[in-house]
Amino acid sequence: MSTERILVIGPSWVGDMVMAQSLFATLQQRFVPEALDVLAPAWSRPLTERMREVGGSIDMPVGHGSVMLGERWRLARQLAKRGYTRAYVLPNSLKSALIPAFAGIDRRVGWRGEMRYGLLNDLRRLEPARYPLMVERFVALAYEPGVALPEHLPRPSLVADTDRYPDLLQTYGLERQRPILALCPGAEFGPSKRWPSRHYSRVAEAKLAEGWQVWVFGSGKDAAVAQRIYAQLPQSRSRCHLLAGKTSLADAIDLLSMASAVVSNDSGLMHIAAALNRPLVAVYGSTSAAFTPPLGSAVETLSLALSCQPCFARECPLGHKQCLEELAPEQVLAALARLGV
Repeated sequence: MSTERILVIGPSWVGDMVMAQSLFATLQQRFVPEALDVLAPAWSRPLTERMREVGGSIDMPVGHGSVMLGERWRLARQLAKRGYTRAYVLPNSLKSALIPAFAGIDRRVGWRGEMRYGLLNDLRRLEPARYPLMVERFVALAYEPGVALPEHLPRPSLVADTDRYPDLLQTYGLERQRPILALCPGAEFGPSKRWPSRHYSRVAEAKLAEGWQVWVFGSGKDAAVAQRIYAQLPQSRSRCHLLAGKTSLADAIDLLSMASAVVSNDSGLMHIAAALNRPLVAVYGSTSAAFTPPLGSAVETLSLALSCQPCFARECPLGHKQCLEELAPEQVLAALARLGV
């Protein structure tokens, strides 16, 4: 029986946390550990609680960017009592490696990152060409340096809390009699990842005409764009429900699991939809599916592949957002049709 007890220091972005599940699954397969716990910001608990591989979710007591050595030391001493034998540090910052070191965990694994010599004792040098995908960079940490990865990596797979469905539908005034098109028009990274609201409206209009309903997801920051999508619909607005800024992350995950199809920017919700195995069309502007693709089984990614793509900038350096403006709604509708929805 395995005596390994594993602690993972999780990432600080929704999409990255979803992709990290591939590492969690790999660690479970390789070590069958007595415990696999994830230390991460409190917001991520609804995600880790929906991952079968994660035994315990531990809330990081300090905010993103805060050092707060005293708080980190106190938590580390508590964690030391749990007898972890391995720690995997996914963020590249120096401070993310402090707690495993303070806790005296025997093997502390991570990429070289930000001057972490001594804090990590299994320090890897990343070769981007060897691991072009973010998910590969996570999973590679579960193996010895230089080992070739399996051809097929475990896909993220979130387990929705279906027992909550009746209460959620009642709380948000929703029903499931009609097919559901979920739209995810936000992107925390910046404007260069956001497909225009009028394009989302055109897709919504087409599906409403087929008898569907539309649920628009997002954070409070996305409420304005959700309202613009709604305002640009010529008819059937009663079947368009604006959820952006109204749901918790836990509610959004479980509601999104009911969707018949999803259209999304490259965002955290895109990765969640893929991990829920929803038919998904993902629109890429400044970023690239060659680095952070949605890891679902029924996915189409769309990009115009212009000479300026991908630029990875928060705002279009050329000022025109041509990569998104000229990606037509008809292309998304055609992709949905290819997915059978």
